[in-house]
Amino acid sequence: MSTGTTLTEFLEGTGARLRFYDMGRRVTPIPRAEFLAFERNEAPYPYPLQQKAWFAIVQQHPENPEEPVIWFLRFDLDEQAKLVLATRDYLIHRFVEIASDTAGAREYGEAMRDNPYAFAPRDDKMANLHARVHRDLGLGPSQYFAHARDYLSGKPGWEQWSFVAYQGLADIAARLEEPETIGLLVSALPHLPQEPLVALCQCLENYPPGPELGAALRQRLERALGDQGAPATLMAGLLRAQSQAEPVQLADAVMSLLRDPRATDPEVLAAVAGRAWEALLQPEVAKAYLEILASAPVAPNVFDQCVADLLHLPTLQPHILSVLRAPDRSDRLANAFQSMLQR
Repeated sequence: MSTGTTLTEFLEGTGARLRFYDMGRRVTPIPRAEFLAFERNEAPYPYPLQQKAWFAIVQQHPENPEEPVIWFLRFDLDEQAKLVLATRDYLIHRFVEIASDTAGAREYGEAMRDNPYAFAPRDDKMANLHARVHRDLGLGPSQYFAHARDYLSGKPGWEQWSFVAYQGLADIAARLEEPETIGLLVSALPHLPQEPLVALCQCLENYPPGPELGAALRQRLERALGDQGAPATLMAGLLRAQSQAEPVQLADAVMSLLRDPRATDPEVLAAVAGRAWEALLQPEVAKAYLEILASAPVAPNVFDQCVADLLHLPTLQPHILSVLRAPDRSDRLANAFQSMLQR
């Protein structure tokens, strides 16, 4: 049964200011109007993952704006990535019950942590959300920011990365609009060892890199591609960090990676489907990716998972289906798709 009320409208009725962030593909803001259209079943969820909407609601109360309440929810989606209304309505009914038993709206936070649609994000997602929310609310970075900045300046030595907190790297990435941050990262990228570089890339994937940082990331990716000993994890991370680059640059980076023998590694294939999916809007990139996904070194379950994930992205579905059904597709791609449909 539909209540006729959205979760957004219900919570804003308590006097709170709300912000919405996707927690599935990237840690990225969702505009209020876009989230409200999703809740009203007028539009699909913009970043579906595993046929669910994974998101955070940040509830900021006027009486204590520096201590927002954050909830993590996953809503079920239908085949068009639209909301299954029963999930939303369950939560609204629960709120009504809570409101009748408690005097303060802030009591919702504790109550909502114990429900079938709540989830606990991974630590890296939590760190990046913390950094992003603090930036968006005009709050300062964490206590780890200064040490991360010192490390990226090269002061303690590039091998001293084990003392750098992940939260500090997330705080750095959240401040890409500051020219000094771009300069710091561009100078550091050629020198970073693999472990801190991959961690940094995991943070950078949540933001557009801009031309200067994007070029530096591309150079580091080219260096990894030229090193036969570089692991696929490193190349996947460097691609993820460029996933919000300009379309031409992103497509170029994906195609460069797909030409490498290590492109069949599940880490690389998942990075394309999960973070750099916009590059697949270009037919030649989609075709190259799907052909590699259907190749012999790739396990059938990897093909199934990546293709199913891409087909649930509303903006991408027709483009992927066009390649999968194209007359010039290879026999191996046709067979892999047919086998997927039969499983």
